[in-house]
Amino acid sequence: MSAETPPPIHSRAVAAIVELLDRERLMTLACNRPDGWPQATTVGYLNEGLNLYFIIARTSQKFANLQTDPRASVAIRFKSGSSGGGGVGVSMAGRAVEVDDPAAVERLNRLVAERFPEVHVYCPSADAVAVMRFRPTVISPVGVAGGRSDPQTFTVGEQEPPSVSDLF
Repeated sequence: MSAETPPPIHSRAVAAIVELLDRERLMTLACNRPDGWPQATTVGYLNEGLNLYFIIARTSQKFANLQTDPRASVAIRFKSGSSGGGGVGVSMAGRAVEVDDPAAVERLNRLVAERFPEVHVYCPSADAVAVMRFRPTVISPVGVAGGRSDPQTFTVGEQEPPSVSDLF
């Protein structure tokens, strides 16, 4: 494995990944526990471009872990319409931080209501939950065909990841 820095993500990759993220609602989130072991759990998400938003209980181990160390990894496997053994997935490394601006939380609540009208539970308003934003810095989309994977890796950088509308 090469120690070279992956290339910056390009507009075609962003568009393809955002299209896939728009179709799914569940991701596996892994963070670091204080004892050094990883903790991976499945959570629902809403994406805005490459940024992923999710809610977690303030009393959870996951929230405590992310408060101590915001580095996290996300994995999403996208449903395939065929049963031919192919598939597409994406793995991302980045940081998860709490969204504490009430106007931003309200905007996210409106986005959830627009995209998923059947979901009524997301809208957090109490202090029991935290709205978190995962901002990727490394993205690795993987396509699988004929039993072989075709991984690619891109960097996003520390600035706000581009959204599709920023690129066209």
